Amino acid sequence: MGYGLLAAAIAAEVAGTTAMKYSEGFTRLWPSLVTVAGYLLAFTLLAQTLKTMQVGTAYAIWAGVGTAAVAVIGMLFLGESASVAKLAGILLVIGGVVLLNLGGAH
Repeated sequence: MGYGLLAAAIAAEVAGTTAMKYSEGFTRLWPSLVTVAGYLLAFTLLAQTLKTMQVGTAYAIWAGVGTAAVAVIGMLFLGESASVAKLAGILLVIGGVVLLNLGGAH
C-alpha cells in the first residue's frame, strides 16, 4: 500500500511540475491550477505514505524519482538537451533509489 501511494504522489508531483512549465510564471490559469492541484495531491499522498514508510526513505524516493522523471520529460518532450552528464545523473538517482530499497526501506 505504501509504495502505491508513493507512486501516486510521485506522479502528482511530476504532473504539477510539468504543468508549471506551461503556466508561464503562473500567468496562465489552467496550467497554474493543475500545478497547485498536483502539488496538493502529491503532498497529501506523501503524508499518507509516511504512515507506513520511514520518512527519510519515502522522501528520498519521492524527490529522486520525481526529479529523474521531470528531467526525462524535459529531454523527451520539452526540447531540453540530453547530455552524457544528465543521463549519468539520472542513472545515479535511480541507483540511489535502488540502494535505499535494498537497505531496508520496507
